[in-house]
Amino acid sequence: MSNAKSQPGALPLYLQISELLIRDIASGRLIDGSRLAPEREMAAELGIAVGTLRQALKVLADKGLLESIQGSGNYIRAKSDPASVYALLRIELLSGGGLPTARVLSVDRLPKDPALPAFGQSDHGHRIHRLRFLSGVPAAVEEIWLDGTQADRIDPKDLSESLYLYYRQRLNLWIGRAEDRVGLGHLPDWAPPEFPHAPGTTLPLITRVTWAQDGRSVEASFTWYDPEKVAYVARLK
Repeated sequence: MSNAKSQPGALPLYLQISELLIRDIASGRLIDGSRLAPEREMAAELGIAVGTLRQALKVLADKGLLESIQGSGNYIRAKSDPASVYALLRIELLSGGGLPTARVLSVDRLPKDPALPAFGQSDHGHRIHRLRFLSGVPAAVEEIWLDGTQADRIDPKDLSESLYLYYRQRLNLWIGRAEDRVGLGHLPDWAPPEFPHAPGTTLPLITRVTWAQDGRSVEASFTWYDPEKVAYVARLK
């Protein structure tokens, strides 16, 4: 959990733990009716205080994903599509799930790259470069473009681990839907050395366009991910 704790803009630790458990439920690693380990044992395994774990479990209980039975323990009550800050994050560790964190590499307001899919109304956008981790494992390199009409300026220190949470809290912008196209692409030359592939390497590439709650297209992004560590997963209802 060291990486998760240290990143600027990180979600509170108890929310990070709750999101990790929600992703495990969504991936099927935690199935309906399964009993969690005793709280002290579970907290020790995660490297957190018991009080922090109890805050995380309360989040799950409030979402209807956990039932506590006195004298017996905590039991998962799985749903087919549990609500999550990372509901639209489609990459997971090969073993399933993984706690999402991210390191912001740069934020710039620039003319839109001609290689971008058509989106938004402005000819400028906020370009965000990030390194994405899953449970501390460097998993993907991300280039996200937010349409310039949505904000005059984005301060990197204000960004949350979840951009969509930042959009909602700071910009009153809700992402209503997304379209992904998965193909291959060359890793860009700005990819940090910590990512385990050299710039120019051909990797799986997710190209995404997102739409706001009112139907406007507001964002486009590219995600190059490491197929040796993670997979793209889309669950259908």
